[in-house]
Amino acid sequence: MVTAFGVSVLFVISYLIYHFEVGLVRFRGEGLLRVVYFVILGSHTIMAMMVPPLAIVTLVRGVRGQFDRHKELARWTLPIWLYVNITGILVYLLVYQLNL
Repeated sequence: MVTAFGVSVLFVISYLIYHFEVGLVRFRGEGLLRVVYFVILGSHTIMAMMVPPLAIVTLVRGVRGQFDRHKELARWTLPIWLYVNITGILVYLLVYQLNL
Protein backbone atom coordinates (compact mmCIF):
# COMPACT_ATOMS: atom_id res chain seq x y z
CA MET A 1 0.00 0.00 0.00
CA VAL A 2 2.89 2.34 0.73
CA THR A 3 4.29 1.59 -2.74
CA ALA A 4 0.88 2.17 -4.36
CA PHE A 5 0.62 5.47 -2.52
CA GLY A 6 4.11 6.48 -3.66
CA VAL A 7 3.39 5.59 -7.29
CA SER A 8 0.14 7.58 -7.11
CA VAL A 9 2.02 10.61 -5.79
CA LEU A 10 4.56 10.33 -8.61
CA PHE A 11 1.74 10.07 -11.14
CA VAL A 12 -0.01 13.19 -9.81
CA ILE A 13 3.26 15.13 -9.93
CA SER A 14 3.95 14.05 -13.52
CA TYR A 15 0.33 14.77 -14.49
CA LEU A 16 0.49 18.29 -13.08
CA ILE A 17 3.85 19.01 -14.73
CA TYR A 18 2.55 17.73 -18.08
CA HIS A 19 -0.59 19.87 -17.97
CA PHE A 20 1.34 22.90 -16.76
CA GLU A 21 3.60 22.56 -19.82
CA VAL A 22 1.01 21.46 -22.44
CA GLY A 23 -2.02 23.32 -21.18
CA LEU A 24 -5.64 22.41 -21.74
CA VAL A 25 -6.46 19.53 -24.07
CA ARG A 26 -10.01 19.81 -25.37
CA PHE A 27 -12.36 16.91 -26.06
CA ARG A 28 -13.64 17.22 -29.62
CA GLY A 29 -16.27 14.48 -29.58
CA GLU A 30 -19.89 15.36 -30.23
CA GLY A 31 -23.38 14.22 -29.34
CA LEU A 32 -23.96 11.51 -26.74
CA LEU A 33 -20.24 10.71 -26.54
CA ARG A 34 -19.57 14.28 -25.39
CA VAL A 35 -22.22 14.00 -22.67
CA VAL A 36 -20.80 10.65 -21.51
CA TYR A 37 -17.28 12.13 -21.50
CA PHE A 38 -18.26 15.11 -19.34
CA VAL A 39 -20.22 12.92 -16.89
CA ILE A 40 -17.18 10.67 -16.49
CA LEU A 41 -14.81 13.64 -16.26
CA GLY A 42 -16.97 15.45 -13.70
CA SER A 43 -17.34 12.46 -11.40
CA HIS A 44 -13.65 11.63 -11.84
CA THR A 45 -12.61 15.17 -10.88
CA ILE A 46 -14.81 15.33 -7.80
CA MET A 47 -13.69 11.91 -6.57
CA ALA A 48 -10.04 12.67 -7.39
CA MET A 49 -10.16 15.61 -4.98
CA MET A 50 -11.27 13.22 -2.24
CA VAL A 51 -8.48 10.68 -2.76
CA PRO A 52 -5.42 12.51 -1.30
CA PRO A 53 -6.89 13.21 2.16
CA LEU A 54 -8.55 9.78 2.32
CA ALA A 55 -5.37 8.00 1.21
CA ILE A 56 -3.14 9.91 3.62
CA VAL A 57 -5.37 9.31 6.64
CA THR A 58 -5.91 5.65 5.70
CA LEU A 59 -2.17 5.12 5.24
CA VAL A 60 -1.27 6.87 8.52
CA ARG A 61 -3.78 4.75 10.43
CA GLY A 62 -2.32 1.57 8.96
CA VAL A 63 1.28 2.58 9.65
CA ARG A 64 0.40 3.52 13.25
CA GLY A 65 -1.25 0.15 13.77
CA GLN A 66 -4.73 1.59 14.24
CA PHE A 67 -6.14 -1.28 12.21
CA ASP A 68 -9.79 -0.97 13.23
CA ARG A 69 -9.86 2.71 12.27
CA HIS A 70 -7.76 1.97 9.17
CA LYS A 71 -10.15 -0.73 7.99
CA GLU A 72 -13.17 1.49 8.64
CA LEU A 73 -11.81 4.23 6.37
CA ALA A 74 -10.24 1.87 3.81
CA ARG A 75 -13.72 0.55 3.00
CA TRP A 76 -14.42 3.97 1.48
CA THR A 77 -10.93 4.85 0.26
CA LEU A 78 -10.31 1.78 -1.90
CA PRO A 79 -13.49 1.95 -4.03
CA ILE A 80 -13.08 5.71 -4.54
CA TRP A 81 -9.41 5.28 -5.46
CA LEU A 82 -10.27 2.46 -7.89
CA TYR A 83 -13.04 4.55 -9.48
CA VAL A 84 -10.65 7.45 -9.99
CA ASN A 85 -8.06 5.16 -11.55
CA ILE A 86 -10.52 3.47 -13.92
CA THR A 87 -12.23 6.69 -14.96
CA GLY A 88 -8.82 8.33 -15.40
CA ILE A 89 -7.95 5.65 -17.96
CA LEU A 90 -11.32 6.18 -19.68
CA VAL A 91 -10.78 9.95 -19.84
CA TYR A 92 -7.31 9.41 -21.29
CA LEU A 93 -8.66 7.00 -23.93
CA LEU A 94 -11.48 9.36 -24.87
CA VAL A 95 -9.26 12.43 -25.15
CA TYR A 96 -6.01 11.06 -26.56
CA GLN A 97 -6.98 7.87 -28.38
CA LEU A 98 -10.60 8.31 -29.54
CA ASN A 99 -10.71 12.11 -29.86
CA LEU A 100 -12.49 12.47 -33.18
